[in-house]
Amino acid sequence: MRNIKLTIEYDGTRYQGWQRLGDSDKTIQGKVEKTISQMTGEPIEIIGSGRTDAGTHARGQVANFKTTSEKSLADMTQFFLTYLPKDIVVVDITEVSERFHARYNATSKQYSYYIRQAALPSAFGRNYHYYVSEALDWDAMQEACDRLTGTHDFLGFSALKKTKKSTVRTVDSITMTREGDLLHFTFIGDGFLYKMVRIMMGTILAIGKGEMTVNEINRIFEEKVRKDAGDTVPAHGLFLDHVDYQK
Repeated sequence: MRNIKLTIEYDGTRYQGWQRLGDSDKTIQGKVEKTISQMTGEPIEIIGSGRTDAGTHARGQVANFKTTSEKSLADMTQFFLTYLPKDIVVVDITEVSERFHARYNATSKQYSYYIRQAALPSAFGRNYHYYVSEALDWDAMQEACDRLTGTHDFLGFSALKKTKKSTVRTVDSITMTREGDLLHFTFIGDGFLYKMVRIMMGTILAIGKGEMTVNEINRIFEEKVRKDAGDTVPAHGLFLDHVDYQK
C-alpha cells in the first residue's frame, strides 16, 4: 500500500470549503477525491491537514491518501492537470512513509489575511482581500498582534460552541506589512481553532478602528467569551500559505 502526499493550491471562491459535504462537487475535498478515485480505480478518501471555510483559499494545503495503484507520480501529476478544475492545482506529489498523516503530523501552519485600505474597492481583487475604507491605527494594531501571540486559551477567539478538547494554542507570530493600499497580515502557530484567524483579524481591525482597546484582549483570554472579541472577517481574504511537518 502506497501513501501519497499532495500539496494543493486552490481558489476557494466557488466552493463550500475543504470538507466533503453531501454534494461533493461543491467542496475541494470532494473534487480531489473524485479525481483520485477515477485515476486509481479505487474508492479514495483523502486526509487534509485541516479544514478551510467556504471562500478561503490555499497556496499550500497538504493532504494524503493511500492506494494500491502503481501509477507513477509523473502520471498522477498529468492526470490532475487534465481532470481537476482549473481553480484546483496539485503543485507537488511525493510518496511518503505509511505512517505519515497530513493532519496529525502537522507541527505548524501559516495563514495570510489581506486587507485593502483605500477610498474605493477594487473590481479585480474583490475575491482575495477584504475592503476597509476607515482609517486604521497602525501602532495599535501592532500592539494587538503582540498581545495575541504566545500560548493562551483561544476559546474566546473561536466559533466553537462546545468542545471537550483543549482550546490552548500557541501563536508564534503575527506580522503586518503594507504594500500600497494592501495590508498583509501573517499568522503562524501550532494550530488554529474554528474561525480563529478570522476572529483574531476582526479583533485587530476593531482595535485599529478604535472600537476596542488592546487591554480587552487580556479579558477575552480570561473570560473566554466569543461575543467580546471582534467580528469574524470574511473568508475571501484568507489564505492557507503552508503547513510544516517535523523531519
